[in-house]
Amino acid sequence: MSNDRPLFFQVMQYADRADGDVINMVSGSPDWEPPAALREGLVEYADSEPDAFQYQPSEGLTKLRAEIAERRGVELEQVVVTNGGAEANYLAMAAALERSAGDEVLLTDPVYPYYPRKTELLGGTPASIPVDADGTLDPAQVRDAASEETAAIVVTTPNNPTGAVYDEQTMRALVAIAEDVDAVVISDEVYDHFDYSGTFTSALAVDSSHRIVTNSFSKSMAITGFRVGYVVVPEELVDAVQTRHMLVNVAGSRPAQYAVLQALRETETAYYRENRERMRARIDAFTSGLERAGAEYTMPDGGFYVLARFPDFPGTLENVEQLIDDVGVAGMPGEAFGRTREEWIRFALLSPRSEEAAGRLAEYF
Repeated sequence: MSNDRPLFFQVMQYADRADGDVINMVSGSPDWEPPAALREGLVEYADSEPDAFQYQPSEGLTKLRAEIAERRGVELEQVVVTNGGAEANYLAMAAALERSAGDEVLLTDPVYPYYPRKTELLGGTPASIPVDADGTLDPAQVRDAASEETAAIVVTTPNNPTGAVYDEQTMRALVAIAEDVDAVVISDEVYDHFDYSGTFTSALAVDSSHRIVTNSFSKSMAITGFRVGYVVVPEELVDAVQTRHMLVNVAGSRPAQYAVLQALRETETAYYRENRERMRARIDAFTSGLERAGAEYTMPDGGFYVLARFPDFPGTLENVEQLIDDVGVAGMPGEAFGRTREEWIRFALLSPRSEEAAGRLAEYF
């Protein structure tokens, strides 16, 4: 496995060192307020007795797991609370590779960059399946690529970076393929609260032992620093996932999980709706600026991200650094996400200055 630092860190460091005012459109960290109940839960926890500051059960606070299980329609034992969505994906991929005779992990192209790196870290072999121009994943292509060597089919819906949302028909087809080749679909659903299409369907809607779902509260509650996620696994994989989680972490953050539990119980749906509408407005404003810049762009059905391609300006690291220096806008090079979007640059619309950034780009191009 390559020991090169991910491009994400390289771009962030370059932007931090840059002179002048730089609008950060690299990071996936929301800029809005977390739920009020989460702050209240932290304050309440600070006054707990000393024993509340010690280890909790390794698999997570029982009440939080029970709340998640009830909301997702699964058994308590199937839920493991993790150190963010990142660990949830790591545990899911490890479990899939351990149960399989094969070592192949099917990934989309473009893909969230950590998936292929984690595959290699776990001793697997990543293989890519290109998606359509709008990010649509064709299950027929997945079926053609899948074989007895396939251990996992990893998807993100809503997708990072394309913004595509996979509907029920797609999810059922993917799980059916996994069943046919004795693999596991791993569905990363961290952006599920940011579906603008109304077509999002969780893999949990498919009753099968060949699917694992990962999620996190980082995006939906604007708490990327809390590191509270979870994985829902088939009963036969529970022991393996809990054991690896325990060996890697011992346990998670008890105060963070307590606060998330309070927020889950007490936050009204209006909180999530308002943030979803905030993102819709930013997407509309940003893409209007891209049109003025003469750029091609994706119109996401979900998530936080827009891909853009500017005339005669491919999405290389060098060009991204040029935009930071000349324009004061930092995005992610398309080459970070695979071969099919090397000409593009990804922008995270998680800044109140997104419209200003679009104006800078329009003026520059």
